[in-house]
Amino acid sequence: MKRRVVVTGLGVVTSLSCRVDDLWERVLRGESGIHELRLFPTEGYKVRFAGDVYDWDPVDYVPAKELKRIDRFTQFALVAGTDAVTHSGLDFEKEDTFRCGVILGSGIGGLQEIETQVERLLHKGPDRVSALTIPKLMLNAAGGNLSIKYGMRGPNYTVATACASATNAIGDALKAIQYDDADVMITGGTEAAITPMGISGFANMRALSERNDDPPRASRPFDRDRDGFVLSEGAGILVFEELEHARRRGANILCEVLGFGASGDAGHITQPDEAGTGAARAMTSALRDAGVAPSDVHYINAHGTSTPLGDKAETQAIKSVYGSHAYNLSISSTKSQLGHSLGASGGIELVLSVKSLLTGVVPPTINLENPDPACDLDYTPLVPRERDVQIAMSNSFGFGGHNASVVVGKLRD
Repeated sequence: MKRRVVVTGLGVVTSLSCRVDDLWERVLRGESGIHELRLFPTEGYKVRFAGDVYDWDPVDYVPAKELKRIDRFTQFALVAGTDAVTHSGLDFEKEDTFRCGVILGSGIGGLQEIETQVERLLHKGPDRVSALTIPKLMLNAAGGNLSIKYGMRGPNYTVATACASATNAIGDALKAIQYDDADVMITGGTEAAITPMGISGFANMRALSERNDDPPRASRPFDRDRDGFVLSEGAGILVFEELEHARRRGANILCEVLGFGASGDAGHITQPDEAGTGAARAMTSALRDAGVAPSDVHYINAHGTSTPLGDKAETQAIKSVYGSHAYNLSISSTKSQLGHSLGASGGIELVLSVKSLLTGVVPPTINLENPDPACDLDYTPLVPRERDVQIAMSNSFGFGGHNASVVVGKLRD
């Protein structure tokens, strides 16, 4: 019999806020974290805006000497992870550390370090490439450093499924506890791909919005005038615990993680299946794993990237899974405010889904001013809405045809 899993800690790094409660308040106010890109000069670039954390300063979390030894995406994970652990109240000195682990997701990893060291190689020669290059750029560096920080010696690995990475990692962390491989798991995702190559690569494949004259209104999921996603960065980290473990230590239980599902499109390497068949399978599998009917779900935090094909495909997938109940669902895309943080997005969005459960408020999809007729569900346009959300789903779909969905709900005895 599967063990029950609950959430006891939350942590975030985003361009809108790096504090969970403050982020939630800003999201409900309809604020945007998208602005003119400030991490590097953008003259000559097709896209000159993003959701970059331009004022990043983690000195209160990571000593200055250590910061030089880890890439930006690992820094994000350490800060969000530390906040999540603090929020949970866990003391790992009192835990069996072989029963505590880390499974994180990242789609790209240390892209900043790759660019820096390639430039050194080409201009200064092979002997000038840093000895820290590999430990900084490797995808598993974030999870490895977080496990070292807390001495966690249980399951420890990193998932890379593009924009579905964090949600796939969350699903694996859920199963690790359900099937008695761990009692505590730190999970979620982290990404820092806003670099000259990152922006240029996505822009040249025509994936990004080019609304340079109005960055805060560029990410407009399900809107008729959407023209691509907005690249962002950050981390969303959660602490999962086995239910009785959390109860024994008197933890503040936020919600229960009910189920997970995943699938593959087996189609195009970047474009989604237009009928949303693979996305629908992931959602159906998550509901089956959770043991809930489609009519039991109240809210979906949609993948909703603001791409012409992706938003229509997700709409079709939701309709095929939920039938007539699709029109009773509250749906929103918080990427309208935060942009798309790739492999971190599923972690951030699950944090926001948990906040929706806790507060009884559905966050808005800002910039949804001219609904696409092909996207005719209730996407909570422009303003938040009060709703007694008992069960929520969070969707993540990635390049490569990777689909992942997770279901969370209020704890019921």
